[in-house]
Amino acid sequence: MKLELQGITKVFGSLVANDHIDLVVEPGEIHALLGENGAGKSTLMNVLYGLYDPDDGQILLDGESATFKGPGDAVAAGIGMVHQHFMLIPVFTVAESVALGYEPAGALGALKLDEARQRVTEISERFGFHVDPDAKIEDLPVGVQQRVEIIKALSREAKVLILDEPTAVLTPQETDELIGIMRELKESGTSIVFITHKLREVRAIADRITVIRRGAVVGEASPSSTETELASLMVGRSVSLRVDKEPADPGAAAFEVEGLSVVNAAGTVLVDDVSFDVRAGEILCVAGVQGNGQTELAEVILGLEEADAGTLRLDGEDLKGMGVKQRLRAGIGFVPEDRSTDGVVPSFSIAENLVLDLYDTEPFAKGISMSPSTVTSNAEQRTEEFDVRYTSVHDPISTLSGGNAQKVVLAREMSRPLRLLVASQPTRGLDVGSIEFVHKRVVAERDRGTPVIIVSTELDEVLGLADRIAVMYRGRIIGVVDATGEDGAPVSRDVLGLMMAGVPLEDAQEQAAQHQSVLGAADLDGDGIPDAQQREEQP
Repeated sequence: MKLELQGITKVFGSLVANDHIDLVVEPGEIHALLGENGAGKSTLMNVLYGLYDPDDGQILLDGESATFKGPGDAVAAGIGMVHQHFMLIPVFTVAESVALGYEPAGALGALKLDEARQRVTEISERFGFHVDPDAKIEDLPVGVQQRVEIIKALSREAKVLILDEPTAVLTPQETDELIGIMRELKESGTSIVFITHKLREVRAIADRITVIRRGAVVGEASPSSTETELASLMVGRSVSLRVDKEPADPGAAAFEVEGLSVVNAAGTVLVDDVSFDVRAGEILCVAGVQGNGQTELAEVILGLEEADAGTLRLDGEDLKGMGVKQRLRAGIGFVPEDRSTDGVVPSFSIAENLVLDLYDTEPFAKGISMSPSTVTSNAEQRTEEFDVRYTSVHDPISTLSGGNAQKVVLAREMSRPLRLLVASQPTRGLDVGSIEFVHKRVVAERDRGTPVIIVSTELDEVLGLADRIAVMYRGRIIGVVDATGEDGAPVSRDVLGLMMAGVPLEDAQEQAAQHQSVLGAADLDGDGIPDAQQREEQP
């Protein structure tokens, strides 16, 4: 089925999320929609899927105009969508999940789950999904859960499949498996719209690439384009995709964690006997698929979450008994994972949010009164330094885009003397140019001798920033590896990916070595792109 979007426009208040977008997806084509977070990609697909009504423009299917009043109409027309956050009920089985909303019923409305089981089995066998129709969703790895979402769409005879940031929660190995599935679907005639901001994956799978920036199409590109060329299209200027840093010269262990455990109210162990240290002047990146205890680990360090066991020591000082404010004043900088909930006060001004840690200290306060002129002057300086786009520093921070709000959090936390910096997903929502800037600031903090902990699900970010990498899986640290080996080569993506799936370090190294021996010299760094191709692309 040929899909055409003509002049699609969607406006939210004063924000033009989609500005007269044209897009054509040919039958049996993988068409990548590339753009940074907030560029308007997901909004466009939500219009296509019937979740939003367009303010202008039209949708054509095989040349015929189509209007969708909701997702049901889109599904009936042959459009399926796998959302970035899966729409699955944990206690349901795979068959129940696939049948939900379109339940096969017999006499007197009795549910016929056998039909759903059979459909799951047929699609699973056809595409090599290996999914048990009777397995419970909550017992499945996220990669398999994603396959269930694809089975749901295919069971309703989707001819166009929308995959919204499908690799956000996958390990590298699961990403490779998904790419294989996409190729199988393409061969079967299914058209795929692949929404992403990850350049490596676009080049690996797309037939054509459309780039969106600030709600508008800014160009089309070929999968043979270099990552630098694609990044420039996304941002509108030349950017460096590599983190420029000298090898670390770490000192003694400055921050130490020993036997740390966190158990929630339901008795689930979220952080399980974790021990590690971070040395002065080094970056330790905590890698892993989202939801494996990284969030709770970071929150315990600041005191937002209480540890059930273990000790935390900063420069030999036990942090036990210290509240959040005390830890901030002790020199811990903290960039939270969820900026809107934990990073800013939405109703406060930009200027006020920039002094949340220090509002009652000199020079921002004298006695019991704040100094408005000093707060304003500080805000103007920090927003210029961190390239925050705003109308007035006195406007509520809620008026900023997500990326600019993130820059405010970073500016606040990185503009004071630090003894430890903890940053969770520090570049989430930022464009490529802003990511480049943030990475430089993080490296500069390291070079000042500060121990730095970066929690990130972006493997490229981990490999670019880290001096050492700790991989978490189900609340435990599976292993800690140097980011660069003794031979100067970076740690293998295959090794990290296997560890993210729960394989211990030594086993992961052995399996990765076997994998590389099969690949031969075609892809020695294990990044999924032939080395010969990379050499051709080097300037």
